[in-house]
Amino acid sequence: MKIVLAAVCSAALVCASAGTVAAKGCIKGAIVGGVAGHMVGHGKAGAAAGCVIGHHNAKKKADADKKAGQSQSPQK
Repeated sequence: MKIVLAAVCSAALVCASAGTVAAKGCIKGAIVGGVAGHMVGHGKAGAAAGCVIGHHNAKKKADADKKAGQSQSPQK
């Protein structure tokens, strides 16, 4: 459990130092990935992969929200 906590803290620090935009989804993904990875004996790798996947999903959602907002803007 200590390894998972250390991996999550490390991932959170890396993401936080990269700026708030880069951190979106990383912390939540690192926690989920760290726990899942810990169950199979790879907590650090799970946290790192979770961070990457969480960030990717957050970016896709932000892009989709931005695109939806542009398409619904009123025409003049």
